[in-house]
Amino acid sequence: MQEIASGLRFPEGPIAMPDGSVILVEIARGTLSRVTPKGTVEVIADLGGGPNGAAIGPDGAVYVCNNGGFDWAEHNGALHPGDIAADYSGGRIERVDLATGKSDVLYTACDGEPLRGPNDIVFDKSGGFWFTDLGKGFDRLKDRGAVYYAKADGSFIEQMVFPIETPNGIGLSPQEDKVYVAETQGARLWGFELAGPGQIKGRAQTSQKTFIASPSGLNFFDSLAVEADGTICVATIVGGGISRIHPETGDIRHVATDDFMTTNICFGGADLKTAFITASSTGRLLKTEWDAPGLPLNFLNL
Repeated sequence: MQEIASGLRFPEGPIAMPDGSVILVEIARGTLSRVTPKGTVEVIADLGGGPNGAAIGPDGAVYVCNNGGFDWAEHNGALHPGDIAADYSGGRIERVDLATGKSDVLYTACDGEPLRGPNDIVFDKSGGFWFTDLGKGFDRLKDRGAVYYAKADGSFIEQMVFPIETPNGIGLSPQEDKVYVAETQGARLWGFELAGPGQIKGRAQTSQKTFIASPSGLNFFDSLAVEADGTICVATIVGGGISRIHPETGDIRHVATDDFMTTNICFGGADLKTAFITASSTGRLLKTEWDAPGLPLNFLNL
């Protein structure tokens, strides 16, 4: 794998842009940043808190899941997120104008319940978006997670799944008839059948989800992306790499990296066969050629 940039402060949420740059968040720095093809890092917006997942919306703006901030520790040069930050600023969904860097807060709560730790996000063809809320840790206590659906204009948000344990990565099948959710603590990948945009078939309870796969041994799951043929690529922690999971059989092929906290992947290049991977504990953005194209993202014209 080729190193594109280093010195990043826990990068996540990569978006491969048409101009060859990669937009990502630096969670520990509190920024939405751009990595140029030459590896230069430019700050687009200083958001504070803990910007986490990011996606391009129907208006061309970047929509960011902000977890409000983690406590951080560094061991042997590797950065680790921990429990809720002492200066936690609240979970929220933010919209960032790429031309000006101006940010606006769209959502901080749903039906009176505050968002705690929004994590990952994906837009469907209708222009709405799914996002996960992993929750926060408080020493001996922690929040229970949830999955939400919302509109990009700030007019609608609905809790779709609750409770769900540490939901992290989220993505849609090529036909958008399923939404996938990767659970961090149990390293389990779940699928929910959809009846339409923002509509889960049946009751949106934990018992309604379909188990797809879990890797052997001690591992944790983070964010995900989907290949054009429906294979689900889940960033894997401890095992350090990308778990490529067949959506029907659950078979896993592992692509290793050299960072045990590999947190996300996206696809770019003219044929969508270039994978960009965030090696978060070591603060790097990596690039490698993939043997299959990624699924084109809605509203991102490559």
